[in-house]
Amino acid sequence: MLALDCRNKKVYAVKRTLLLLTILFTATGAVGAGAGKKMYDEFVENGQIYPHDGWQDYVTNLGHKLLQYASGTPEKYKFTVLDNAQINAFATPDAFIFVNRGLLAFLSSEEQLAAVIGHEIGHVVGEHARRRKVANLLGKTAGIAAALITGRGELYDVSNAATTTLLSGYGREMELEADRYGAEFLARSGYNPLAMIEVVQVLKDQELFSKQVANQPSTYHGLFSSHPKNDKRLHEVVAYAQSQLPDLVTEQIGDFWSLIDGLAYGDEAAAGIVRGQTFYHGGLRIAVDFPENWIVTNTPSQVLGKAPGGKKEAQISVARHEPVKRKSPEEYVVDVLKRDDVVDGSELELNGLKNYVGELEAEDSETPVELIGVIYRGKHVFLFRGEAGPNIDADAFRTVFIETIKTLRGMTAADVQMANTRRVKVLVADPHDTYAKLAQRTAIRRYPEESLRLLNGGHPHGEPRAGDFVKIVE
Repeated sequence: MLALDCRNKKVYAVKRTLLLLTILFTATGAVGAGAGKKMYDEFVENGQIYPHDGWQDYVTNLGHKLLQYASGTPEKYKFTVLDNAQINAFATPDAFIFVNRGLLAFLSSEEQLAAVIGHEIGHVVGEHARRRKVANLLGKTAGIAAALITGRGELYDVSNAATTTLLSGYGREMELEADRYGAEFLARSGYNPLAMIEVVQVLKDQELFSKQVANQPSTYHGLFSSHPKNDKRLHEVVAYAQSQLPDLVTEQIGDFWSLIDGLAYGDEAAAGIVRGQTFYHGGLRIAVDFPENWIVTNTPSQVLGKAPGGKKEAQISVARHEPVKRKSPEEYVVDVLKRDDVVDGSELELNGLKNYVGELEAEDSETPVELIGVIYRGKHVFLFRGEAGPNIDADAFRTVFIETIKTLRGMTAADVQMANTRRVKVLVADPHDTYAKLAQRTAIRRYPEESLRLLNGGHPHGEPRAGDFVKIVE
């Protein structure tokens, strides 16, 4: 009777597992549906689209040229350059392809850019996001099934761990498949597929630079991530694609070097930067304006704006705090900041959210007006503090304080332009140019010579050749 009961339990477990499998694999049909569109809309809302129509048109036209030789409907693809200094590109299952401007700066030809875009189209054509998700679900479900049938939960843990390891990135096979698709698109479009290997070299040089020069850990590149530049199979893929090259070399669809000239470089505002009366933070994608003629400084703990007369006249500070779930701005002041000295407080609506502004009980006769503001924005809490001296109009300062708070915003395209002023400058190298010599003219402050060599594809020991285009940063 006991044996029969155990058997029935196992049968029941199998049925439950089969039901679970059915549910999970039905769900995979919608994997990534609308993911790219959602991301694109968020990028637009947060001002993260690179504000340069020339680059946007160039990348779109290049993508459409490659798509002539890809399966699917070209109209469903959307190509976008992001205002992001990271060296990467990526594709979503619904055919949104994003290229960071940070990657563009390190490329040296239209062919290399075509290799990047072709590779990402290859991920879409190969349905790699869906296949990765299916594999992930399969691994987890297999573990669940084993645990349900055998009653041994450790089997699920082992299966899940193996799947997680397998799926760190697309994996070598999918990356190679994307290379194969991309190389064929390049060749049939009249571009030399050897550009695939050149782009891999660009990315590998970045890793080498990080380790040997900057003493930083290697960065993961989703793009071309899983194989070295001398990968035998990659070379075989490229060689086969080269056999499909047409007799006539393709015409360039745009002036690559004229677009590179003036391209924004790096992210000066990544950790916070002050321009005039405005503080920009590229990492948080926020900006805040201080009153005219105030002196604004950025410190590790806060941003501080002081009136021309200094603290004795007035000052306002801003600091970021970690949010606490289910705490209103007013509760945040009392329960998290432990302030029990608010004598007058009120709600302040900003960006459609309820925030809180209050006046503190003055403890110092030199600063008889002390104000506090707790502002919610996205996943962050911003704490504003205001102090005014005895000789300033208290009501006027309260108005200035609230108006300063109201300037807190997500960085717009104009803000990004103002914050990040460094640009790539294209020169024609003369016979006497070296990267050491060119480094004397660059705005790059850390490792200028090595950075210019990396920027121009000459890492670690290359030098410019007379007559070649060479990139510096101004």
